[in-house]
Amino acid sequence: MPQPTSRSLYAVLIAASMLLGCPTEEPVDEAPWTVEEALVGKMAFFDTNLSSPPGQSCASCHSPDSGYSEPHSQLPVSQGANPTMVGNRNSPSAAYATFSPTFHFDEAEGLYVGGQFWDGRADDLVAQAQGPFLAALEMGMADEAAVIAAVRSSDYGELFELVYGEGALDEVETAYVQLAEAIAAYEASDEVNRFTSKYDHYLAGEASLTPQEERGLELFESEDKGNCAACHPSEPDGATAPLFTDFTYDNLGVPKNPDNPFYDLPASLNPEGEDFVDLGLGGVLEDPAEDGKVKVPTLRNIGLTPPYMHNGVFASLREVVDFYNTRDVGTWDPPEADANVNDEELGDLGLTEAEVDDIVAFMMTLNDGWAR
Repeated sequence: MPQPTSRSLYAVLIAASMLLGCPTEEPVDEAPWTVEEALVGKMAFFDTNLSSPPGQSCASCHSPDSGYSEPHSQLPVSQGANPTMVGNRNSPSAAYATFSPTFHFDEAEGLYVGGQFWDGRADDLVAQAQGPFLAALEMGMADEAAVIAAVRSSDYGELFELVYGEGALDEVETAYVQLAEAIAAYEASDEVNRFTSKYDHYLAGEASLTPQEERGLELFESEDKGNCAACHPSEPDGATAPLFTDFTYDNLGVPKNPDNPFYDLPASLNPEGEDFVDLGLGGVLEDPAEDGKVKVPTLRNIGLTPPYMHNGVFASLREVVDFYNTRDVGTWDPPEADANVNDEELGDLGLTEAEVDDIVAFMMTLNDGWAR
């Protein structure tokens, strides 16, 4: 079969890019990415040859079927390309991550805001996308050159150079950043950020909530009941649909997960063994005042993304809400990181069992793909 020419490849590129579209809402600090870049990014996102050994892609830990989150709901943390390797955290959703502002300290609020990863160690999506390829516990590639060599031999290598210029793959450092930019462009597309939940249709006047879902919404927003909206705003912000996160960092007092296989890794990968404590933002900033704080996740697609919390300690959404409700009055294990625990907005909410169920029912309306 004759190989396609650059002209025919470009025609395929343009036709396919029309399927991706542009973000439904405007991401914060939107970069000037094109749909052509997003298509290259999509192909890289699903490319299982960008890991060592081959077999793992970005989508392996951020599956569309799981709300662009970890698809292995029985594993509390994410597994690497090498099946003997696991990370110390559960992969957060890549959906709606494009709306997170660049990591910064908000002087007015006195809080750190934005960035990527649970601990904010990447300023933005472009920085985030460069990390997993080279991480020993994730995709395990030897270096940037190995990643770009795999792109060159892929079925989208020529498309990459059509988008970024002939010979773009010859400049490894630049191409590596461009690859991350393409992935970030895909993650900014409306294929990833769909805004098609029942709640979106409800806000548009195209759907009605059930009585239980209505009660759950009221409890979710009530400052003297669930108070969930304090960190997961449920109202539109101007022209932007609610994102159900304020992009800040918080220590909820989440217990350690004794089933985390990260504790069993050799000392070369986990020197502290079972004594490992995830300090979150505090570990990145080397600031004890931030110890234990992790990024507030979006609740969009929350029903598709078990297990829950940064260490996957809770298997069900109901267990999460129950923890919020009874952390300080129940029989929960102590916090993994006991400094800076939020004891003002959760821990003893006084919700009944039925009210917990109502809140869970409402949150299930946040899953994309709702149809009548």
